[in-house]
Amino acid sequence: MTSQQSSTPATARMEPVGLPSDLATAMQSEQPPSAGVAFRLIGTLKDQAQSWIYLTTSERRAEETTRALASFLPGRLVVHLPAWDCLPYDRAPPSREIMGKRMLALRKCVRSESAPILVLSVEAAIQKLPPIDVVQATEMTLSKGQKLDREALEKFALETGYTLDDRVDEPGEIAFYGNVVDIFPADADEPVRITDIDGVIQTMMRYDPRTQRTLDELATLALGAASEVIRRAEDRQPGQEHRLSEHYESLASVFDYLPDARLILAGPIKERIGRVLEQITEAHASADQFGDMHPLSVTGLYLDEKAWKAECKKRKAIEADLADLAPMDSFSAERFPGRALAKFLRDHAADPVVLCGTEAERKKLFGVLKRSDIEPQQLAGSFAGVGEEPGLWLADVDLDAGFIDRKSGLAVVAASDVFGSRFHAEEVDLNTLIAPLELRVGDVVVHEDHGVGILRDLTRVTTGELEEDTIQLEYHGETKVMVPVTDFGKLWRYGAEAEAVTLDRLNTDAWDKKRATVSLEIDEAAKHLADLAKERLTAKAETLKPAKKDFDRLAQRFPYVETPDQTAAIKAVLDDLASGHPMNRLICGDVGFGKTEIALRAAAAAALAGKQVAMIAPTTVLVRQHLESFERRFAGTDIKVGTLSRLNSAAEATATKEALRSGEIRIVVATHALSGKDVELPELGLVIIDEEQRFGAKLKRQLQDMAANVHLLSMTATPIPRSLQAAMVGLQDVSILATPPARRRPIRTFVAPFDAATARTALLREVRRGGQSFVVVPRIEDIDVVRVELERIVPDLEVTVAHGGLKPQEIDAALMGFANGKGHVLLATNIIESGLDVPRANTMLVWRADRFGLSQLHQLRGRVGRGRIQGVAYLLLDPEQEVAENTRARLSTLEAFDRLGSGFQISARDLELRGAGDLLGEDQAGHVHLIGSALYQQLLERALTEAKNEKAESVRPAELNIGSLGRIPDDYVPEAVVRINLYARLQRIAKLDELDAFAEELEDRFGPLPEEAEQLIAVTRLAIAAGSIGVERIDAGPLGIALTATRENDPAKIAKGLKQGCKVKERRLIVERQEELAVTAQLRELLEA
Repeated sequence: MTSQQSSTPATARMEPVGLPSDLATAMQSEQPPSAGVAFRLIGTLKDQAQSWIYLTTSERRAEETTRALASFLPGRLVVHLPAWDCLPYDRAPPSREIMGKRMLALRKCVRSESAPILVLSVEAAIQKLPPIDVVQATEMTLSKGQKLDREALEKFALETGYTLDDRVDEPGEIAFYGNVVDIFPADADEPVRITDIDGVIQTMMRYDPRTQRTLDELATLALGAASEVIRRAEDRQPGQEHRLSEHYESLASVFDYLPDARLILAGPIKERIGRVLEQITEAHASADQFGDMHPLSVTGLYLDEKAWKAECKKRKAIEADLADLAPMDSFSAERFPGRALAKFLRDHAADPVVLCGTEAERKKLFGVLKRSDIEPQQLAGSFAGVGEEPGLWLADVDLDAGFIDRKSGLAVVAASDVFGSRFHAEEVDLNTLIAPLELRVGDVVVHEDHGVGILRDLTRVTTGELEEDTIQLEYHGETKVMVPVTDFGKLWRYGAEAEAVTLDRLNTDAWDKKRATVSLEIDEAAKHLADLAKERLTAKAETLKPAKKDFDRLAQRFPYVETPDQTAAIKAVLDDLASGHPMNRLICGDVGFGKTEIALRAAAAAALAGKQVAMIAPTTVLVRQHLESFERRFAGTDIKVGTLSRLNSAAEATATKEALRSGEIRIVVATHALSGKDVELPELGLVIIDEEQRFGAKLKRQLQDMAANVHLLSMTATPIPRSLQAAMVGLQDVSILATPPARRRPIRTFVAPFDAATARTALLREVRRGGQSFVVVPRIEDIDVVRVELERIVPDLEVTVAHGGLKPQEIDAALMGFANGKGHVLLATNIIESGLDVPRANTMLVWRADRFGLSQLHQLRGRVGRGRIQGVAYLLLDPEQEVAENTRARLSTLEAFDRLGSGFQISARDLELRGAGDLLGEDQAGHVHLIGSALYQQLLERALTEAKNEKAESVRPAELNIGSLGRIPDDYVPEAVVRINLYARLQRIAKLDELDAFAEELEDRFGPLPEEAEQLIAVTRLAIAAGSIGVERIDAGPLGIALTATRENDPAKIAKGLKQGCKVKERRLIVERQEELAVTAQLRELLEA
């Protein structure tokens, strides 16, 4: 799943580089909408016999133009050729997904029977390409019913850039199982599962990469390359694409692929060409001067200016007409978007107007119009004739944004103009956040009977006639123990790396004593938690309900449309405040997903209801930025906002405390200085804690104790188990923000050794596009070393320095100055991790990334790319030091989870690796270190169930000692790590419907169940059935079967429910063996399973 070469979603493309700020701004904001330019060219482009090369100034505009033209000209082949998503002469290679899509686009151009329209950015246009004959030949077609040659498929895949993996969920990956092959074509949106029987393809199903479940069937699959370098697997090298001309006798240009194509220039292309060529030349010089490999010549990989001008002249380039094209009004920014749209339509009743979107969006638009008694017609046919007469139409056209063409009078409204973000996030609930992570060989685990050890292997053991899989665990002194796979129900991830733990000793009572001590204290903790949960239900708080008119007036100052998740969270918060019970709600949302707006709404509601509000943040910089947000929102009202932090002078602090005491200040934004004994808020009604994971339980209690039954709102991007567990046991409610802001792009993330040439190119690229960069180091003592290196490689850039060793006022001045645009580079420690908002910052270099935690790194990279421009984060390693494999794997998590909203998964992975706290605070944190976080949480859940006198939702399956239990054969699922996690999941299943779903998934993913796997499912069904009636163990011998009842269940009562007579002896029920039936068959009849 994770690898050295990350794959970026199709929507996450590298933005234009090499632009000075004035030109960059002009190109991005002053160019007319891409769809409007495309509409103007419908007449020119509709000739089916003429091919066209359509040039745009950026990747984003190329994508938007491709979608628009495909909608406007349904009869034409419109192809997008993306640019590489890495820097010129970079250490990091382009992603497999990008290369796959490029190779597909080129194949379409040369194979199409009709003349194509090729849309591309300047970067893509000047980059040289593999030879045409190579592209034409690099494809493998598979069809249902055809013979599957696995050797040929593997050879093709490895020679064309695919990578072998045990779980296929990213483009350019392939896995071979028993009679199943999973492959994610590099040019496709979903992976494909191929099932063969006796070497013949039976099915080819697309499947969901997240759930691994199949979607729909394909009759044929055209498999393209995942690289532009096609060569033997053993000769492939990382980053070889940057030396493309060494692999082929000659390279082609985009013009060679379409020799008869005409050329359209959409926007200031000539200026853009000059800037991009300048950047490439400089990147080459940097690589030559500072890099460790001699770079190929610029003309070896790119067209030069002379060649470019020759092609423009030869093809009689047409300049697109951009005059009198304007963007559509942003109705979504209005308080009532539907009303604003209706007013616009009435004002333009004499003009042709088209509303467009997907089927679901058109239905929604139709409903909005119906409420205003406006009825559009369905647009029949193409856009070509629209604009000749007035009217209102709904069109099945997918545009990113609408436009107004003042020449024709046509107005086109896209669904996004009305509804804002078009992103449809997958649902994330509390169970998703605390789901266990996959186990891997080498993980530290804790076995309930043996203690803390290391999972070393999954081994097949033969005992007599029985053959079964066993788990090999390593303990202190490299002693080993083999336990059956059924023990996965007793096996838990410990939550730390092997180097950081002391392994338990086998054959001693130390582990039993340790666990008994912790279990006793967990039981006491559970009772206390159950009491707290009960108290919360009965606790009373003042009802806070603001006047609707005043609250709406403040809410309307939010300049964006709320995401659906924000809307739901705001409603939940307002309901909590008005409930009459103390609110205790956690807002979980990734970096930049809109948590601050929820805090502003909550503060407004409480302040308007006559209460004081205290917002606490972990750093002075974050306090300053929140203060500015609150002051802007409450400007012109009688709600006074104040601040309290170490940046206040003594006189300012005294004045603020007095104003809080008197009630003059209604909202205070502060650091932990707020918890001082001399701070009084007599009318405190709401406490808001930002980045709650940064504060200890003691401080949180102090804040809550400032007033009786105060409402509490906490916010985090990386929730800690203590908070999630509090929600699970009813001490806290949770709202999850999983929808990113409109047009926000994922941060492209690279892990690589430090390379001066790449660093220089990245920093200069950012300056040229009018942006700023962060360079982050792990320790204050690293600052001078890195500053000297920056002075060497980018002497002309202004570097600002910030770290914890400076005076508070100096830190504040440096960070706020940088946030306001002063300086090109901020060289800092992780002091910038919390909340620093620098809109122009889009590049980050992290020196010695291996010294940071995953959550820290995710928080850090969230500082860049907060607008529409693609953000890039380089996680740099010391090239002179060997990095441990598990550390590299940990960092690769950030490459794999580079999509929006991935903070939850990264937080979970980080906490599993680095350990975590517990529900009752620091006093019991040692328990987690003794027995591991996963087992701690499991024991706590069991203890809580007992403390609340509740019946457990799921039973523990019985332990079976009945001979062969079945297994997952290694020729069915060859990868040991996949089998390990299947066994682990199976042993956690305690409900029959979950077992049925698991069996169905096995068959879906790996093909029909072999006999051993069917046996495994059957005996698990028996174990669950036995557990459900109170049986904890079943032993079978030649003469009888013994069922042992749990201590909580009466064996005589169990006996009455069995379908065969039995003897009851203490806690055991003895049943006579029926020789004519297999043990499993007799148990099935006995238990009716």
